Amino acid sequence: MIQLRNVEKFFQHGPTKTFVLRRINVDIKEGEFVSIMGPSGAGKSTLLHLIGMHDTAWTGEYHLLDYPIHALKKNDRDALYKKYFGFVFQSYHLLDSLTVYENLDIPLSYRNVKKSDRDAIVCDALDRFQMVGKKDLFPNQLSGGQQQLVGIARAMIASPKILLADEPTGNLHSSQAKQIMETFKQLNDAGTTIIQVTHSETNAAYGNRVIQIADGWIEP
Repeated sequence: MIQLRNVEKFFQHGPTKTFVLRRINVDIKEGEFVSIMGPSGAGKSTLLHLIGMHDTAWTGEYHLLDYPIHALKKNDRDALYKKYFGFVFQSYHLLDSLTVYENLDIPLSYRNVKKSDRDAIVCDALDRFQMVGKKDLFPNQLSGGQQQLVGIARAMIASPKILLADEPTGNLHSSQAKQIMETFKQLNDAGTTIIQVTHSETNAAYGNRVIQIADGWIEP
């Protein structure tokens, strides 16, 4: 489903290159639940954002299904992202000017879901994450943990084919974290491909494979 070949990312400082990712070769099959682990600064989040097509300044080849991502224009990449991906950001990335309800509605509008169906799906997500009473609040009226729950609900709401998650439980209580990981497992069991960056061995245990990365290199 996802193939990376000799992918590298670096920053140029005059004649000097500072590498963030080195010779990355990764295959992720449809339906896998993969955890990317490693020390802080190892390149974990950079790799995740590259897979999620938020970062385009890299070299090498990236195939998603039958699409050569490395050869596509930005508009084509954006369309594929909206069609296939959900992303749980470490820093939430909620839209401050929109309510909780409106933040959840946005990914569905990208997929041209009709309004009546969107309302039903958003209400179901609010109920699942026990946020019905907060649907009209804005992100700055929520705690960090509540914002993270909204971000997770938003990533999952359109039933993406691939769910990417950057430290998805970092701001949650242990009971909330367990609930989220159980939900991820249910999604994966139903066919969603999941790739998460995590420091947590407990979270990684929900998946079926770990990719270890250190100093930009994938460890054999």
